[in-house]
Amino acid sequence: MFTRRPSWARSVALCCVLSFAWLPAVHAASDAGADIARTTLDNGLRVVVVRNPLAPVVTTQMSYLVGSNEAPKGFPGTAHAMEHMMFRGSPGLSQNQLAEIAALLGGSFNAFTTQTVTQYYYSVPAADLDVALHIAAARMRGLTVADKDWAKERGAIEQEVSRNLSNPGYHYYKQLLAAMFAGTPYAHDALGTRPSFNKTSAKMLRDFHTHWYAPNNAIFVIVGDVDPAQVVKRVKALFAAIPAKKLPARPAVKLQPVKAQTLELKTDRPYGTVAIAWRLPGYHSPDYAASVILGDVLDSRRGRLNALVPEGKALAAGFDQNAFQDTGVGFADAIFAPGQDAHALMKELAARVAEVRRKGVDADLLAAAKRQEIAQLEKQKTSITGLASAWSTALAFQDLNAPEDLRAAFEAVTVEDVNRLAQKLFDPQQAISAILTPEPSGKPVASSGFGGAESFAPQATKAEPLPTWAKYLTKVPAVPESALQPSAQVLPNGIKLIVQPEPVAKVVSLYGSIRTRDAMQEPQGQDGVGTVLDRLFGYGGGTLDRSAFQAALDDIAAQEHGGSDFSLIVPAEHFDRGVELLALNQLQPRTPEKAFKVVQQQVSGALAGMLQSPGYLARRALREGLYPKGDPNLRQATPKTVDALTLDDVRAYYTHTFRPDETTIVVIGDTDAARARKVVEKYFGAWKAHGEKPNLDLPAVPNNKPGTHWVPDKSAVQDSVVLAQTLGVTLTHPDHYALDLGNVLLGQGFYASRLYRDLRANAGLVYTVGSNLNLDDTRSTYTIQFGSDPDKVAQARDIVVRDLADMQKNPVPATDLDRAKALMLRQLPLGHASFSSVAGAWLYYAQHNLPLNQDLIAAAKVRALSGADVQKAFAKWLRPKDLVQVVQGPKPE
Repeated sequence: MFTRRPSWARSVALCCVLSFAWLPAVHAASDAGADIARTTLDNGLRVVVVRNPLAPVVTTQMSYLVGSNEAPKGFPGTAHAMEHMMFRGSPGLSQNQLAEIAALLGGSFNAFTTQTVTQYYYSVPAADLDVALHIAAARMRGLTVADKDWAKERGAIEQEVSRNLSNPGYHYYKQLLAAMFAGTPYAHDALGTRPSFNKTSAKMLRDFHTHWYAPNNAIFVIVGDVDPAQVVKRVKALFAAIPAKKLPARPAVKLQPVKAQTLELKTDRPYGTVAIAWRLPGYHSPDYAASVILGDVLDSRRGRLNALVPEGKALAAGFDQNAFQDTGVGFADAIFAPGQDAHALMKELAARVAEVRRKGVDADLLAAAKRQEIAQLEKQKTSITGLASAWSTALAFQDLNAPEDLRAAFEAVTVEDVNRLAQKLFDPQQAISAILTPEPSGKPVASSGFGGAESFAPQATKAEPLPTWAKYLTKVPAVPESALQPSAQVLPNGIKLIVQPEPVAKVVSLYGSIRTRDAMQEPQGQDGVGTVLDRLFGYGGGTLDRSAFQAALDDIAAQEHGGSDFSLIVPAEHFDRGVELLALNQLQPRTPEKAFKVVQQQVSGALAGMLQSPGYLARRALREGLYPKGDPNLRQATPKTVDALTLDDVRAYYTHTFRPDETTIVVIGDTDAARARKVVEKYFGAWKAHGEKPNLDLPAVPNNKPGTHWVPDKSAVQDSVVLAQTLGVTLTHPDHYALDLGNVLLGQGFYASRLYRDLRANAGLVYTVGSNLNLDDTRSTYTIQFGSDPDKVAQARDIVVRDLADMQKNPVPATDLDRAKALMLRQLPLGHASFSSVAGAWLYYAQHNLPLNQDLIAAAKVRALSGADVQKAFAKWLRPKDLVQVVQGPKPE
């Protein structure tokens, strides 16, 4: 869908609620030729397999029709806890075996819980589908939930609760649900609470699995480069013997009238938010499609809400909606700078929604919304995982036969339907308003540091033989072959053009990047000019003003974004017109004086809030700890530098920095190289560079000194910790391959990474932990991030430092080395599983003058490395004693 979801909803996976009706049972039925097969097993398991040959990858999504609504009274997080424990092993598949398999497969392996559905998803190379099926079957048959395992996982899940409680947006969403859906199961989200988890026992979780985790309470969607009929046969072989169960009664939902009220909260964000929420139809309502179109109209760039931005009354504005099975919620929201009159903005927001309620919607905007929603049905085929999610949503959440069934529903929506709905829904007496006011939390202070905590030696993970069906995974696979055959050319004006024909959808996607670096290119005293320029790309191009430009995009159901990073997603039949509009925005951006003044004021106001926010202060403390005084990365725009800018400054910066000889364009989709070049050259070919090519490389930096900083954050209950250091190694240094491999082993291998094992699985000190090797042409950094309760930070840091030191002192054992290699090699196909991921990799390679098959070159280099190579690289480049530590969170006790 094009409807945006609130960020606070995204953070806790409250995206949708599952419905339980289903189509009549069918057996081994197929449609769309041999590309789709569906069946319902005798035990009630409903299976749909969809072929998408975009890449040799497959995504499995098992949706159990149970969530927090079915949790025992007083234990709202039971389903969420159950989700966590599903990664702790099943009879015949221990926790250690599951972690080892997950690491060796190298896929995306995770889950989420909502009010009425818990979904487990796995994206893996298509050749390894059988392993993913075995895992799903083992989990359905039973679960191993020992008291000691729950005790460990409780610590991790409580860290997740703390993370969300540190998000003011989550507090708002939680209060909104309680007010909007009082007296129903929807009044609470799926996260759960610490007190309830403290009272939850392993037996309660085993009982929950016994009652609800059954084949007749699940939907299995499998999408990828597979033979659907053969996959259905394999699913039957693995799942048919699992018995159906008699399911408990589900809670009744009796919606009560909404009582108007206003919620007021503080936020640590650099901006404030005003929002007005109303109850909307749910997935089962005959008005669902009309409510989606109504939300799209309100959220249109040409709509009255979005007009608050160019009028200078808001930093951003629009409409979000979130559907559940029986009901839904919609938000009109606007973002404002600190110091702005929030109540006046709230009044303006309410008046604009009231105007739509009174006068009705614009017929042209409604037609545009319908075109965009229908076009999205084709665009979702450009990602294997995205297509799997679309099928899961359609079949389980929306009671549809297929995602395509939404087409008829959207086509049938009329202006009268939407106006009737607006009149009914947007009653101010049934609205819940909210104001989130930004509040500075204080400046960073130097800290005495952490360390010296009690001695803690996590239990080593015990190696176990893998099940027979997974034993082959222990062998390091060969470097996979790629089916991608891009055409790479350089146009006469210097544009690098890369084209990959992909006929899986009648869509063409164009992704472009102009190599710029504000820290090196902004004139002294003009810090922030690049940001102002970037925001002006929303005001149209050529002779088309902001509204006319968006109307032209709407006419062809295109999505476009302009700036130094630009993109276009358009139905294949409109590729020529889409590129013409994109070029107008990129090469002839409209920069009227009035728009400049509005954007200048908005950027200045946003900076005023950002410079006081805990998030910025933490990032600033880290940069100052890593880089010497005067380094370009320490440049910072301020309200003063932005207020001093002129429109001529912005236009001159555009002319200086936007150059065809620094531009790469990737075209991927239903086209060919000749047509793509013809169209791109037609509209971008006359673009010329001005002056000599700039030097955009940052200067090399010396090794940083150690330091520890604490940034107070009044709204946080959990500490966010970053440990970082500069590295002398660069993107082209041969040692970076060994560092990459070691980094995967240390902090990127998820369930089998050393940091995950030691900090979460064995100790329960953190919810998430990861490491990143950030390589550039002239300088690099290494970072480790985790979140934990303040009293656990010292213990967690000590383990991090110990694990780093061990990587330096000891060669990586052969089993660990092979696991990391297998993960990296099997991850390669996943990078080809969507248009955006393919294009993103190629843009990166082209901008750094690397070959387009750099991933395969790196794979061959990594495969040849030894454990001693990794040890040597970590000993040479890493300096655990020089880590800069920045902690953002509540005041230490």
